[in-house]
Amino acid sequence: MQRVNKLLSLIVLVLMGTELTQVLPANPEESWQVYSSAQDSEGRCVCTVVAPQQTMCSRDARTKQLRQLLEKVQNMTQSIQVLDQRTQRDLQYVVKMEDQLRGLETKFRQVEENHKQNIAKQYKAIKAKMAELRPLIPVLEEYKADARLVQQFKEEVQNLTASLGLLQQEMGAYDYDDLHSRVVSLEERLRACMQKLACGKLTGISDAITIKTSGSRFGSWMTDPLAPEGDTRVWYMDGYHNNRFVREYKSMADFMMSDNFTSHRLPHPWSGTGQVVYNGSIYFNKFQSNMIIKFDFKTSTISKSQRLDNAGYSNTYHYAWGGHSDIDLMVDEGGLWAVYATNQNAGNIVISKLHPITLHIIQTWMTNHPRRSAGESFMICGTLYVTNGYSGGTKVYYAYHTNSSMYEYIDIVLQNKYSHISMLDYNPRDRALYAWNNGHQVLYNVTLFHVIRSEQL
Repeated sequence: MQRVNKLLSLIVLVLMGTELTQVLPANPEESWQVYSSAQDSEGRCVCTVVAPQQTMCSRDARTKQLRQLLEKVQNMTQSIQVLDQRTQRDLQYVVKMEDQLRGLETKFRQVEENHKQNIAKQYKAIKAKMAELRPLIPVLEEYKADARLVQQFKEEVQNLTASLGLLQQEMGAYDYDDLHSRVVSLEERLRACMQKLACGKLTGISDAITIKTSGSRFGSWMTDPLAPEGDTRVWYMDGYHNNRFVREYKSMADFMMSDNFTSHRLPHPWSGTGQVVYNGSIYFNKFQSNMIIKFDFKTSTISKSQRLDNAGYSNTYHYAWGGHSDIDLMVDEGGLWAVYATNQNAGNIVISKLHPITLHIIQTWMTNHPRRSAGESFMICGTLYVTNGYSGGTKVYYAYHTNSSMYEYIDIVLQNKYSHISMLDYNPRDRALYAWNNGHQVLYNVTLFHVIRSEQL
C-alpha cells in the first residue's frame, strides 16, 4: 500500500508567462494520466497530473472508494489554489487602496484643523470627496475577512487530504462515511464560493497578448465557452462581409503554430464581426438583414433563425469603425446577448437578452449611449462595457448594468497594440477578452472585483 500512496503523488505544473506552451513527460507512457487542467486569473495554465496509472489493489472495493475520494479532494485543492491566487492578488489591490483612503482621511483632518487658512470652496470640495470615499473602508475590511475565509478552505482541504492518506495506509483507522460527508460538505461550500467569485465588476485589463498574425484588417475569432472539457477548438472568420467560410482549428496550439484547419461553409454570408460560438453552434447576423441565424456545426444545418425586430442593419447603426457592425452578438456568464440600435431609441445602444434555443428576446434595456460613438463593446456578468474608440489610445469608459438598469462612466485602459480593433468579445470560461486588432489575434486577461459574503456560503 505504501507503493500505491507514493504513486498517488501529485505533480502540479504551472506554466508561467504569457505564451501558451505544451508540457509533456520526456518519455510519455500510456499509463500517464492528466486528471484536470485550469487557467488561473493571470492566464497561467495549471495542470494536475497523476503518474503512473494505479493498478494495484484495484480489486479492493474499499481502496477504490478511497482513491476516488482522494482524487476529488485533490481536484478541490487545485480549485482552491486558483481561488487563493485570485483573492491574494485582489487583496493586495484592496490593501493599497485602503492605505490611500486612510492617507486621504489624515490629510482631510489636517485641512479641517487649519481650515481658516484655506479657501472655503476648496475645503468643501475635499470634504465632499471624503464623504464619497469613507463608505468604502468597511467594504475593504469585509473583503479582507473574505480572504481569511479562503484560507480556512485551504486548511480544511489539507486536513482532509492528510486523513485520507492515513486511512489508505491503515485501512480502518477512520470512519469512511464521516470523511465522505466532510468532503461533500466542503465541496458544496467551495462550489458556492467559486460561483460568487465568477462574477464581479471590471477593474482592470492586462496588456495585449498576441496569439497570431493572420488574415485581413477585420475579422473575428473565438472559442466556445460551453465546449466539453478538453475541447479547445478555435473558430476563425476573416472579414466582415461577403464571406461564409468558418475555419475550425483543433486546438489553440494548432491555431498558433500551423494552418491546418477544417472549413465550414455557412448557408449565408455574415455581416460585421459580432459572431459568437456557443454550445456547439455559431450565432451570426445574416448579411444585409437584421436576421439572426443559429447554425449547428455538428449537423451543418440552420437550427433556428429569427429577426431582431427594429434593429438597424447595413451600416445604419454601426460601431465607429463601420464594417456592417450593426448587430453584435455576445456571451457572458448569464447567456446570450444582442447589442444593437433602433430608430425608436434614437440610434442609442439597445441590449437584449436572447434565448439560445428559440432566439426570442427575454428582456430588453434601452441605454443613452449612441451606437455610432462606440468603438466596441462586450458583456461581463450582465454589464455592457463600451470603449471610446477603435484606433489610437483606447479605454473602456462606459458601463451599463442590466441588473439595476443604471449606467456609469469609468476609465480602464485597453492597450490598442496594433491601432485598429474591429472585434472585442469576452469569454467567461477563459475569463479573457478576445480581440481582432488590425490583422492580429490577441487576448487580454481581465480583473474582476467581487466581495464574498461568508454568511451566504
